[in-house]
Formats: sequence, C-alpha cells, structure tokens
Amino acid sequence: MLTLTAKSSCQAELRVGAAVVDVNPTQMPVIVNGGMLSRTATQIRTTVNARAIVLADDKTRIAIVVVDSCMMPRLLLDDAKQLAASKTAIPAENMLISATHTHTAPSSFGALGTPADLNYLPVIRQRIVEAIVAAESNLQPARVGWGSTSVPEMTALRRWVRRPDKLDVDPFGEYTVRANMHAATKMDMVTGPTGPEDPELSMIAFETLDGAPIAILANYSMHYFGDQPISADYFGLFSESIAKHAGERFQTKHPDADPPTSIVGVLSHGCSGDIWRRDYWTYNGKDDQTIEGYAQAMAGHAAKVYDGIEYQSDADLRMVQSELPMRYRVPNESRLKWAQQIVAEMGDRQPKDKTEVYAREAVLLHEMQETKILVQALRIGDIAIATTPNETYALTGLKLKHQSPLNKTMVIELANGADGYIPPPEQHPLGGYNTWPARSAGLEVSAESKIVAALLTGLEDVTGKPRRPFVQSVGKKTQAILDHQPVLYWRCDAMDATVCRDQSGNQNDGKIDPGVLFFLPGPKAADAENQFCVGDEVNRCMHFADGRVSANIDRSGNQWSAVVSVWNGMPLDARSMAGWFLSRDGGTDSAASKWHAGVAGTEGEPGVLAIKIGDNETVYGKTPLERWQWYQIAIVCDGEKLRVHINGQTSPEIETEITAAANTTGTETWSLGGNTEMNWEGRLDEFALFDKAFTPTEINNLLQ
Repeated sequence: MLTLTAKSSCQAELRVGAAVVDVNPTQMPVIVNGGMLSRTATQIRTTVNARAIVLADDKTRIAIVVVDSCMMPRLLLDDAKQLAASKTAIPAENMLISATHTHTAPSSFGALGTPADLNYLPVIRQRIVEAIVAAESNLQPARVGWGSTSVPEMTALRRWVRRPDKLDVDPFGEYTVRANMHAATKMDMVTGPTGPEDPELSMIAFETLDGAPIAILANYSMHYFGDQPISADYFGLFSESIAKHAGERFQTKHPDADPPTSIVGVLSHGCSGDIWRRDYWTYNGKDDQTIEGYAQAMAGHAAKVYDGIEYQSDADLRMVQSELPMRYRVPNESRLKWAQQIVAEMGDRQPKDKTEVYAREAVLLHEMQETKILVQALRIGDIAIATTPNETYALTGLKLKHQSPLNKTMVIELANGADGYIPPPEQHPLGGYNTWPARSAGLEVSAESKIVAALLTGLEDVTGKPRRPFVQSVGKKTQAILDHQPVLYWRCDAMDATVCRDQSGNQNDGKIDPGVLFFLPGPKAADAENQFCVGDEVNRCMHFADGRVSANIDRSGNQWSAVVSVWNGMPLDARSMAGWFLSRDGGTDSAASKWHAGVAGTEGEPGVLAIKIGDNETVYGKTPLERWQWYQIAIVCDGEKLRVHINGQTSPEIETEITAAANTTGTETWSLGGNTEMNWEGRLDEFALFDKAFTPTEINNLLQ
C-alpha cells in the first residue's frame, strides 16, 4: 500500500493512517454465515476485506476496523486485539472491530444452523491484526471532518405488526407471533411497522494537511442487500466507490499533485436489526434493483456529503469501554425437555429445519446461562462514536443519537462481539424472529435498556458533557393546543417509557400498557408553517397493538373537549369495529358511565367514525376514514350533547345526546387505545383534554 505524504512541515495534533487487507478464505469450500441453515461456498465473487483506520494524538491511539463478515464472536476479536496490541502502540481496549453484516461471507461465528468454519478462524484473526499494524504504520498528520444527510428512500422497516386475528406460529409450536420480519408482503395481514427508521447517512472523513484524502468512515442503517457468496455485499462496493470519488475530487482540485492511490473507504453497519431496503408501503411484488445499482446510488449520496465536509486538525481523542453482565433468556423446564429430546434424536448432525435449529439453541442457552458483553464510546474532537455488539434496532440508534452530548454521533453495531438482536423491551411481547431465544437473539429483555444507559454514560465520560434529554420541539399546532390550557396533553413522543408524559403542566401522566410501540412518525400538516414540530423535525407518535395508555383525571363540570390524531391500521372488513381509539369511564360500576369513540368495520358504513355511549346504540358518522391516513378528531360535550368533528370542519360528523350518567364529574379514566374488547390497532398522537366545550369555529381554528 502506498502512503500519502503531507507536504507541509507543520505537525498536526491529530495523526491518521489507514489500510485494507483482504480476509478471503484460503481453503474451499468454506462455510457461509447469514442463513437459518448451514451452507458452503466454493468461489469468491467479491473480495472480503478488513478496513482499518488508526488515529493518534499526543496521548491516545485508537484503531477502528470494519470487517466484511456477518458477525464475529468476542473471543475471536479479543484474541486479535491482544495480538495487535503486542505488535503496535495501541492498547487492546482502544480497538473497535466491527462486522459489516454481509450474509455472504465466511462463517467465523456459530449461529442458528451454521457453525463457525474452524479453518477460517485463524485466517480472519491474522488478517485483522495485519490491517491494524499496516494502518498504524501509515500514520501521518491529518485533519478530520463530519458530514451527514438523510437518505430515506434506501432503507425501510422490515418488522411489521400482524393483525390480532392473524397470529403466526413460532418454532416452538405456539401462536405467539404478533410481529415479524417481512410480514407486510401481504398488507391485509398487518397493521403497520413496529418502529421508526433511521435514514441518516453519516460520515467521518480524514485528510492530510494538504487536503489529500486518507480515509472515509461512513455509517448507514440498512441490513444488507443480498448477493451470492463469497461477497462483501453492497458494503464493499460502496467503500470502493466513495474512495474512488475522493481521489478523483482531489485530483480535480489539485491537478498538479501526485494522485492519491491508497484511500480507504469504509461503510460501517448502523442500527439495522429491524431494517432492510424494501419499502413495503410501495412494494409491488417485484424487485428489479441490482446490488450494483443500490451501492452506486448510496455512494452518490455519500459523495455529495463528502464534497461539503469542512475539516479541523485540533481534534483530540478519548475512548472508554464497559463490560456488562447479561443473562440469557433460558428455556423453562418443559421447553428444555422438548429441546433436549429433539437434540438427542439429531445426534452429531447439523439442524435440518427451523424446529431443530431452535431446539439446539434452547439447549445451548441453558448451558450458557449468562455472558458479558462489551460496549464502547469514543470521541474524535467534536465527533462521537458509540458501539454495540448486537443487531440493534433503528430506535436504539435514535435514542443514542438524540441523547448523545454531541450532535455529531455515529452508532456502529456488531462491534466487539456477536451478541444477537436486542429488541427494545416493548418489542418482546410481540414475539417474532428477532425475539426467539437463541445465540442470535438470547439476551435478557432488559438488555437494550442497559446497553443504552451504559453507552450514554460512556459518551458523557469521553465528552465531559451531560447527555441531552430528548424534548420534541413545539410547533405552531402544539402551541395552539397549549394556549387553550388543556387539562392533559399527551404528545406520545416517548422513545421508551412506562408513562406517557403530560405536557399540560397538570401532571396527568398516562400509564402505558404492554402492546404500545414508540417513536413512529406522527401526523404532519399540509401547511409547512403550521406543524406540531419546528422545521424538519419528525413529529413522533405511538403505535397501538392491543395496548392502552390511561390515566385517572379529577375534573369538574359537564363541559369538555378532546382532540386526538388517529391513524387506523386495521382492514375495515376484519371485524365489526376497526377499533376504539378513545374511551372514557366515569368511575362507576354502571355501563352507562362509559363511552367510546372509534372507527367502524363491518358494522355501519366501513371506516366512518363511531360513538357508543353507555348501553345506547352505536352512532355512526358519514365520512369514511381511509386506512393508514392521519385524521384529527375533536369530540366536544356541552353538557347534554356530544359533537364529533373531523380535521377542523365546522359541521359536525356526529351529533348525539349524552346522558347524565355518561357525563358524571369527579374522577374519571381516559384511555387512548380504546376498550378491552376491540382495542385500537394503529397509531395515535397529540391527545389533549380541555375543561370547556369548544365552538365549531374554535375547533376549526385549533385543528386546521
């Protein structure tokens, strides 16, 4: 590898070196990781590499290595770090080694039905060490810069909520699957994605003091594209493309300079446990995109980011790591007995189907019981990096980015180990592949919360600054609600919580039941100047999958108004009511004190609003609400009559009598997500309750 030499005699505080070493297998056939069952490959389609960047200042040296591998176990990486530390001036604890998560690389880790290839382990270990040593030997004075952009069209949620009447069976023979990957291939079977996407493409670039590119470390949350083994997938193609662009741009700006020939481009894996490239909202059953086209398009976005980066040379370095004890979700006695019987019948052969895979995994988890995982936080000037050894959901990455002490924060997953999926705790009750106990998804339910907490503490340590509490901004629509002095106001913007925070100032926080998901995109007004949030910030909401948010409210008077944004995920022909989205219980044993607002299914006109008061007949509106569309609903009670308005229209959609029993005052329970018979299946947001009856004109002004 040729080394770029700075022509300036100045000594920069920051020094950077980079190198690429192939990690191709030396023996064929080789076992390939990334599938449910074991498979082998006999040819190399694209080279798999270890791409290393070494950073140094007067006090600290750090190595960042990204390897074209599906996942690599901690024991292998600890050995590689110790060996590299013995050959360099870099402490083992200052080494970050991550996998790209290509599903077409040689297997270095036993997971599901695939064992590690024992012949390959010494090869990948040695090549990682060689990459670190080579990168350190190339250290030279350097500058660093940061850039990022949003690329939403190239990533999407792959894990969707299934309808409550369409549960799927798990590998243990039980109907527990309420959410799963790729469930949206049949859209009538699902109610919506289980979480948010993270479309940020971020980049840390390094150049010499003369502006010659050294290395580019990019990060994006997209699981993998898919290729034939052995292949680095789109990660390798992207890395080569962005490096080529950097070289061409330098040559254009400096036509008389020697052309740089050793630029290292790197694409690290962002938080992609629930992410893939297919957008099921627009999917038509065809997949015409090629891996080359995808990688080139992504590199095109990255090139624009790279061209706008500004650099600094006074970036100091800091790095810390934490070891966290974790328990595995081990099988109970009956499941262990079931698993042991299947494994005994298998003998020494590999699993041949999903049932055998998870039976063996159950036995292995029982034998392992617990483990220790490694998380890291590091700082390069005003840039931060956090790492997890897991397949991490996009929401987890957003938690870290939004709360990091530094705005410029990158999250790299599958680093320093291969400890499986860590769904946020609220995802576990929904089941599905990402939660089935195995080495690939076996950590305790609280693992994600513990990892986020440890990483935020680590980021505080390396930056010397406190974390930033996430607070959703107040746009004009939000301020209008606050100006009317609500009794309670739930913005439903939590990233994780046991309560829905009341932002009215009255401390009427709502208790969140299981079956509520967080931080999905919420309603957005057509008028760009009249939004719930400021600027381009995404308004956040909750998705309800048989859960509720409820609170007991002490309220006087028989006049009130309630506004809420609703988004129905259920097909209108699935059941008699698509769902009840708001309920009020007067606190007495009488059914007359209860009323519910919802959207009709097969009863009444499908999709219209519905109001049921006590034991009375359900009253229906006239305007069908489309599935998967946001509507702002206002319900107004002036004592004896109840009016319902859609999207601020002055003409009520429903107008009906309300009994005194259904409008008692005192302590009353308000519930988002409806009643226990047909809870809401979809999103809800921006719920506010007022102690006054709004006029139609006031509703129009508030909701338009």
